[in-house]
Amino acid sequence: MSVKRVVLGVSGASGAPIAFRIAERLAALAGVETHLVVSTAAERTFAYELGANALARLEALAFRRYDIGDIGAAIASGSFRTAGMIVAPCSMRSLSGIATGLADTLLIRAADVHLKERRPLVLLARETPLHLGHLRNMVSVTEMGAIVMPPVPAFYRRPETVAAIVDHIAARAIDLLRITEEPLANEWDGEVSG
Repeated sequence: MSVKRVVLGVSGASGAPIAFRIAERLAALAGVETHLVVSTAAERTFAYELGANALARLEALAFRRYDIGDIGAAIASGSFRTAGMIVAPCSMRSLSGIATGLADTLLIRAADVHLKERRPLVLLARETPLHLGHLRNMVSVTEMGAIVMPPVPAFYRRPETVAAIVDHIAARAIDLLRITEEPLANEWDGEVSG
C-alpha cells in the first residue's frame, strides 16, 4: 500500500477541537501520514480552547511537524507529493494570504503549492459575520481550485453533543480529499430517525 501524505495546516482562528479531531481521524487511517504546520496564533488558540498540553497531543498524532517559518520545508515544494491539504481552522489572515499568493509562512506556502499543483485544498474558513473582503477572498481561492468549507453543523443529523458536531465536520473535511474507499461521514439517506 502506498502512503498518502496529507498536510494539515492549523491557523489561529477559533476551532482547535476541529483541527484536533481531523488529526485523530487521519492518524487512525492506515497508510496515511499527517504533515502538520501550526501558525503562531494557532498555538495560542490551542492553549485557550483545549488546554496547555493540547498542542503536544496534536503533534503526537502527526507523522511530522514543521516550523511555521521554515519556507524551505518539504511541504513547501511541489515535488513533495501529497494527497491534499486541509487548513482547519482557516483564519481570515490565512485565507487572505492564500488568496493573494502571499507565501510568507509555511502554512500559506504549502497551500499555495497545493493550488499550483492542482491538488485538493480544503479551507475550513472560520469567521462570522463576514465582510466583503472575506467573501472576495473566498471567491478568489475557489476560482483557483480550493474548496471553502465553513465548519457549519449539520443539525439535520440531530447531534446530541458538541463532540458529534466536531466529528462530523472533521469527517466531511477528510472526505473531500477522497483518500478513503468509503466515506468517513455517514451518508444522508433521506430518513429522519427518532
